Order: sequence, then structure tokens, then C-alpha cells
Amino acid sequence: MEAANHQIVVPTLLDVKKGNMANIGRLLKRHQFKKVVIFFGQGLTDLLGDKVFASLQESNIDVLKTAEITDIDIDGVVDQAFQLPFQTEAVIGIGGGKALDAAKYTALLRKWPFISVPTSTSNDGFSSSNTSLTIHGRRISVHAKMPYGIIIDIDVIKNAPECFIYSGVGDLVSKITAAEDWIFEEKNGKTRVDDCALMLSKKAVNSFVRTDFGTIRDDLFLKELVDSLTMAGISMEIAGNSAPTSGSEHLISHALDTYSGRPQLHGVQVGVASYLMSKVQNHRYERITKVLKNTGFFDYAKTVGMTLSDFDMAIDKAPDMKPMRYTYLHVPEYRELAHKILHEDPILQEVLR
Repeated sequence: MEAANHQIVVPTLLDVKKGNMANIGRLLKRHQFKKVVIFFGQGLTDLLGDKVFASLQESNIDVLKTAEITDIDIDGVVDQAFQLPFQTEAVIGIGGGKALDAAKYTALLRKWPFISVPTSTSNDGFSSSNTSLTIHGRRISVHAKMPYGIIIDIDVIKNAPECFIYSGVGDLVSKITAAEDWIFEEKNGKTRVDDCALMLSKKAVNSFVRTDFGTIRDDLFLKELVDSLTMAGISMEIAGNSAPTSGSEHLISHALDTYSGRPQLHGVQVGVASYLMSKVQNHRYERITKVLKNTGFFDYAKTVGMTLSDFDMAIDKAPDMKPMRYTYLHVPEYRELAHKILHEDPILQEVLR
């Protein structure tokens, strides 16, 4: 059988710098957009709207409609999508998860370019083609559309609550354990690793973990975090699935989301699970420990109230989250090892109650 190359879509417009909210008009004009709709996250029209609208007006770009996104039920998103003006040339999402998810899915439905303008770095969703919508009352991950453009204002990211920065750190270090799970899967004859996607995912995390920084609000630290999360999102597009960036540590987080009474931010759960899985895999746990300690991630994670009993439950439920995968946690002996490490590791004893 002849192997085929698959086509991939990567962002054409990619701009990460300070003060970019006031640059949106200039950046979109350079790409010849003249008529746009904007989805803001809740409360962000008041916070960022003036700057964004002034920038677009200066570049003679018409804003045909704006909306604040509070609900991402798929029926509402679809209804809204088909009420938007047909003259629209791009959908801009400004905010956290919900605004970007709604804009991304709308862009898919209406076949318009999607411009991603994240206001926090809590995970790599702003640069991926996956979107999370509510379908029959449950949050479901749906394949949507890669951003045509990603515009990030470092000043805005810097002013986001620190929990979102820590969540981004946790989501990024998870690429280390995810890559190891993917390689494990191929060794066991369950899949074929895409070498280019794996290389990009590894480069993304390695660039970040080697960055010298003073605090997590340093411009350089945040730029590296954003750049690396962007590369991780693109690695998923190359692979055609989430395997290069999502392994057993994400399955633990999915189980916590589904069954825990108190789920936390995705990247915070994933960061703790990545530390656990790096010990189970016996792979690069010194590096993960160093990053999570030096950034203050572990100190923050101690404050949110995650429990050992929830993690015990999540380890056992993890294989059911994606039964078609074959990570370390799909193997009984490694689940046993994970439980053992969970109850013996001094850092996990401190972080989890």
C-alpha cells in the first residue's frame, strides 16, 4: 500500500508581542480583511473593546456584529452562526476558552477564517483545531478549524489571574509524558508515530523548559510559554489527532472532570498528573520536577484542594476515557505503580490532601 502525505493547515498570521490589542486592525488589514464579527469572552467587551474597536476603525475594518459568549451549547452556537451577516470575512474570538470555542466552530460552519486572540495561556486550545462544546449537557471535544491567525498581547496575558499561567505551565510540561505514551503505543503495535509531529511537540516543550526567568510574569517567560503552546497546537494538526500533546496525564484529568466533585483548571490537573506519570514512565521526571518547582506551580497546586482519593479514582478510570488509546495507564501493572507512587511520593503527599 502506498503511503500518502496528508495536507495540514497552519496559521498564516502569527503575532505575539506587547500592546497587540491596539495592533489588531493593522494586522488584519495586512491580510486584507475588511468586514469581521467579534466574539468576546464574558466582561471583555468593557475591558478590551475600546482598544480593539479603535484599532479596527483606524484600519477601516467594519465590525458587522459583536457578541459576548457565556454559553457554548452547540444548538445556540449553530443558531447564532447562521444569523451572522453573509458579508463576514473573518470571525475573531477574544477571550478564554468559550469565546474561542464558539468562534472556532462558527468559522467551521460558515467556512470563514478564524482569528484567535486568547487573553490567557491556560492551555494550547487557542492554537489547535479542537473545540469544546456542550452537547446534551456534556462538554464534548469536537474537531473544528485551525486558526487562520493567532494574535497575542503579552500585556493582557501578563495581567490574567496567575492560575491561568500555572495552568498553561502544567499543560505544556504534559507534552513530555504525552510523547512518551505515544512512543509506548507504537512499541506495542497500536499506532504509528508521526515523526514530524513528535519532533515539533518535543521542540515546543524543550524550548520552554530551558528558558531562564525571574518570575512567571516576565515578558520572556510568557512569550516562550505562548510560542511553545502554539507549536504544540500545530503538532496536533500535523498528527491529525491529539496524541503528541495528550497522553495518560490527560486521561487522568478527563476522569477528574467527569467524576470528581471538585474538578480544577485543566492545566493544573494535567501538570500534577504529568509529574505522577513521569515517575511511572521513569522518564524526565527531574526536568518536570524542576520546572514545576521553580515556577511555583507546586505551591499553587497545593492551594486548590485536589485529593489523593480523587487521583486514585482517576488512575482507575483513565483507560475508559479513551479506550482506543494504549498509554501506560491502559496496562494494569503501570496503574498499580501509579497508585504506589501516588501514596509514597513526598511531593504528591504535599500537593494532594
